[in-house]
Amino acid sequence: MATPATPAASAAPPVAARPKAESPLRYPIEPPPSDGSLVEIALGLMWARIPMPMSLDHINCYLLRDRYEGRDGWAVVDTGLGIPRTHEVWKRIFGETLAGQPMTRLICTHCHYDHAGAARWMQERFGVPLLMTFGEFMMLRGVMGPPPDPLPETHRAFYHRAGVSDEQLESMVGAMRKDPFMPQAPFSYQRMRAGDVLQIGEREWQVIVGEGHSPEHACLYNARDGILIAGDQLLPRITSNVMVSPIEPEGSPLTVWLESTLRLAELPADTLVLPSHQGVFLGVRERAHEVVAHHEQQFDLIRAHLASVPSASAWELMKVLFTRLRSPVDHLMALGETIAHLNHLRAAGELQRSSGTDNIDAYARAV
Repeated sequence: MATPATPAASAAPPVAARPKAESPLRYPIEPPPSDGSLVEIALGLMWARIPMPMSLDHINCYLLRDRYEGRDGWAVVDTGLGIPRTHEVWKRIFGETLAGQPMTRLICTHCHYDHAGAARWMQERFGVPLLMTFGEFMMLRGVMGPPPDPLPETHRAFYHRAGVSDEQLESMVGAMRKDPFMPQAPFSYQRMRAGDVLQIGEREWQVIVGEGHSPEHACLYNARDGILIAGDQLLPRITSNVMVSPIEPEGSPLTVWLESTLRLAELPADTLVLPSHQGVFLGVRERAHEVVAHHEQQFDLIRAHLASVPSASAWELMKVLFTRLRSPVDHLMALGETIAHLNHLRAAGELQRSSGTDNIDAYARAV
């Protein structure tokens, strides 16, 4: 069953967790322009910025000097959208900027289409294997696509219970069906697992798997040089969307997201973080704790609202958490993230859920 691959779902939530004004994050390297230029981060490690025609207008991709099956070249982490503009930038990088040096391997941190949307094209164009975790590859193969038409009754019931009207649902689903960036899924891959060590050139990269934003998101960590290729697991100025969908309505992705984020806070303080969006930064521990604090603030908003009213639907609570929604897709993502917060608080025993005569779920403080 397909589920929406929401625009910028990989990075841009309706409300961002901003660093405090006195945030200690530091940005030691100026980013490259989004035109096929490369910036050297360390010996054998390059930064490319691939343009995207949306509000979050780029994705950071990284190139690692590699020797694979007897061939010297560059392994690539993440792809950009599967659109002609992306293809042209990658052809320019390998045809001009790198003067014809080959791509050796493609690594995708996770299934969202700004990270894996061009994976099939890159495999076919450059003749390279694709490395992903099992959960991400199967999501990309199986459920990343436009909403089913007609929408299954289980999906309709999910949104109705959340307090979504038929008109609001059609608006959200209709916007997703018009999404121009749905990817072509690749046909084969090489599996990465948590704890695996990838030898890429002169460096060893440990696979660190996070959950919540996507099912089995792979980060790459080089302990010798203190470098973390973080994907969407840790971004410097926004937080990744963590949402519940009709595919797993009782899931608690926020619980595992918070656990994954706190694991990154255990890395050495001087770790250089290479995120998928915005700037390369120092301050892994500080940023991880900022992200956790952001969600604690969201929990507090829910608690305060439910202290002032007997109960509320997920749609009503969404408006408490997200006050500047601009589009149907914003509403879809914000609602999913609101339910993620509610499911987390229910699992912790703080909230209870009941169904009214209209079959809309009502959330209230636990007695």
